[in-house]
Amino acid sequence: MHALSLLAITFGSPHWPAWIRALLALHITCGAIGFVCAPVALATAKGGRTHRRWGMVYFYAMAGVAATALTLSIILPILFLALVAVFSFYSAFAAYRVLYLKDLPRGGKAKFIDWAAGIFTFTASLALGVIGIVRPALVPVGVIFLGHRPISIVSIVFGFIGMRLAFTAMKSFVVKPSEKMFWWYGHMQGMIGSYIAAWTAFSAVNLSHWFGAAWWVWLWPTLIGVPAMIVWTRYYQKKFSPKPKVGVPAVA
Repeated sequence: MHALSLLAITFGSPHWPAWIRALLALHITCGAIGFVCAPVALATAKGGRTHRRWGMVYFYAMAGVAATALTLSIILPILFLALVAVFSFYSAFAAYRVLYLKDLPRGGKAKFIDWAAGIFTFTASLALGVIGIVRPALVPVGVIFLGHRPISIVSIVFGFIGMRLAFTAMKSFVVKPSEKMFWWYGHMQGMIGSYIAAWTAFSAVNLSHWFGAAWWVWLWPTLIGVPAMIVWTRYYQKKFSPKPKVGVPAVA
């Protein structure tokens, strides 16, 4: 049984003290708030008061989800939940922090917290991917067989995504971004990425009751969300690209 299904099924179990059930209830509440806030922030004018307000509520809701998930993963304990919580929240964290790093192309520097979060996330995501290959029994989600060898394809994919998120962010700290609007892409990609993670958790908790720990129960939000994000990014890259200047006819 995978981590999130275990949490959902054992909610209210008499074997759990009330404070753990209350912590799980807070985890679920924060997730529900995030589901409501994200569409509002995405639909409103970017940079406007409504967008910023709902975006901040969403960010803190995701922080609450991550904090409670990490706490529960230590108490139970569930290794997979802990490692996934790290890279899921980092997506929202990096999206928030990039708004304060707009001056990177002009010589600005990342802060200690940016480096620390990136290194920690890269390390945790690397561990998630490696464990999915060498010890899939520790992360028994979306297990498939390559020949006679089991691997957790979900753990590997999530590990790769987490490493890529952290590496891309840290690379921009060293190799200064060439695009002026890099922060726009980073902010929206990170926030949408964290929303994909929220949908992943929702899917895993609900669909696994009927389909078990099948890999697609965990990965379908990624398979849909990532291509959509790529299309969205290319649209805005084209929109923000410098327009060619129209020459003025010479006067005879």
